[in-house]
Amino acid sequence: MSSSNQTNANSLPFLVTGIPGLEDLHIWFSIPFCFMYIMTLLGNITILLAVRLDKSLHEPMYYFISMLAVIDLIFSTAVVPKLLGVFWLGSREIVFEACFIQMFFIHTSTAVESGVLLAMSFDRYIAICNPLRYSTILTSSRTTQIGLLSLARGAAVMTPLMCLLTSLSYCKSRVIPHSYCEHMAVVKLACADPSVSDLYSIIVATLLVGTDSVFITLSYGMILRSVLRLPSQEARLKALSTCGSHICIILLFYIGGLLSMYLQMFSFGLAPHVQVLVADFYLTVPPMLNPFIYGLKVKQIRRGIFRLLEKLAGLMFSHAYKGRRDAQRARHSPENNLSYPRPGVMLGAMNACDVRAMNAPEMPIFLQ
Repeated sequence: MSSSNQTNANSLPFLVTGIPGLEDLHIWFSIPFCFMYIMTLLGNITILLAVRLDKSLHEPMYYFISMLAVIDLIFSTAVVPKLLGVFWLGSREIVFEACFIQMFFIHTSTAVESGVLLAMSFDRYIAICNPLRYSTILTSSRTTQIGLLSLARGAAVMTPLMCLLTSLSYCKSRVIPHSYCEHMAVVKLACADPSVSDLYSIIVATLLVGTDSVFITLSYGMILRSVLRLPSQEARLKALSTCGSHICIILLFYIGGLLSMYLQMFSFGLAPHVQVLVADFYLTVPPMLNPFIYGLKVKQIRRGIFRLLEKLAGLMFSHAYKGRRDAQRARHSPENNLSYPRPGVMLGAMNACDVRAMNAPEMPIFLQ
């Protein structure tokens, strides 16, 4: 295909089908996805506000949790609004460039989240196995550098993949049998041989996920060994409780990601809508559950959220009280109440008879 024909073909939009085979049930599927997205927004924004406003949470552990909250917001926002547009409005078209931008944000967020989870495991290892050096090893500046390094790594490995995918020519049949621009589903529409991009994506996924998961396993293995050596059972339980929320998030992220990826690569005889639903729930369930796992497991985060809610409740009460006080002042102000003359103006001009007449009871209407 010539370059001009390829350019014209690649300017055409893609069409996402939503959940193939279950188009009649789209309106019902939109209810749980809309609910999960709202809970994702509320939960992660609450985490960010609690960490931002509570100075006792200005520590590396909570900075990493904030990074994870930002990633989850980007992760779900890249998918769910378009998904709801397909379900509610039948808005199936997605521009060629927008499709690959969505794909870039999804895969980059996945890579960055894997790096942040690795950093969180390193944070817990230092806090439990070498607590005396924790404040000197993990400073605020170093925590920021780790976050930026995770972001740079994710963008660096995904940019070449996007260049390879956008350089391919795509056939006129632009129907993606998925609810978003999923990598495997889009590649199947290419007219050219996508073996180079497939090989690159497999190598990158194996190196990223494999390396990060190995180091995370080693970190928690050393943490477990140190915890079991603690003399006090209360100290062991406290240390395990601190790490329990992180382990839940790691399992949810990696198991869900591997399951979604392998179901896209190998169908295993499953119906297409099962593969799509697994991928959709992987992109929406973990971002919704992560804030609740922090709130339930991490006591400091829970206290920070309660303090935030108390501040909001106090602010609302103060505004309501100020409004009632201003209304009462307006009601009893001299300008609005003629029975209270301004001192020094009216009384100075009145004589004693006028004052007595003003203080006398009002004459009934039938005697006037």
